[in-house]
Amino acid sequence: MCDSPIMKNMVTALGLTWHPEHFCCKICRKQIGEEGFHEKDGVQYCADDYFRLFGAVCAGCTEPVMESYISALGGLWHPHCFVCNVCHTPFINGSFFENDGLPLCETHYHSCRGSLCAGCDQPITGRCVTAMGKKFHPQHLNCTFCLRQLNKGTFREHDSKPYCQACYARLYG
Repeated sequence: MCDSPIMKNMVTALGLTWHPEHFCCKICRKQIGEEGFHEKDGVQYCADDYFRLFGAVCAGCTEPVMESYISALGGLWHPHCFVCNVCHTPFINGSFFENDGLPLCETHYHSCRGSLCAGCDQPITGRCVTAMGKKFHPQHLNCTFCLRQLNKGTFREHDSKPYCQACYARLYG
C-alpha cells in the first residue's frame, strides 16, 4: 500500500482499498485483476503461487492439484498421472495394485512380487509349480523338446530348461 489518495479506479479487498496497480501477488508481484486472487493469513496470492505454496500436490508429478483429482494410496493424483508406475498405462475400471506405495497394473505388480508364470508371462493367482527357481502355472511347465506337460519331480534340467525323462535321455543321454 502506498497511502496515496485514490482518485479513480480502486480495488477493495481484504478489508482495505487499493490502487489497482498496487494490488499484486505477494510472491510474483503480478497485478491481480479479474482472474481473482487467493488469500491466506491476510495476504493475497495469484492462483499459481497460492497453489504452489499451499495447495495439494499430485503424488505422481508433484505439481499442484487445482481441479479434478483421484484420491488413492494416501495422496491426490491428477487423473493423467494415476497410471502404472512401470509401464505408465492407465488403469482399466479404476482397478490397480499397490507395491511399496506405488500404483501398478496387474502384470507389473506380479512381476515385482515374483509371481509371473515363467511359461506364459501372465500373473499366477491360483495354483503354482516352482521348478528351476521359477514359478509356473501347472499347465505351463512343459518339456522344452516335445512340449508335453511335466509333472512335479519328473523332469530333468539342461541349460536351465526342463525336459521330460525320455527327451532328456534322447538328447543328452
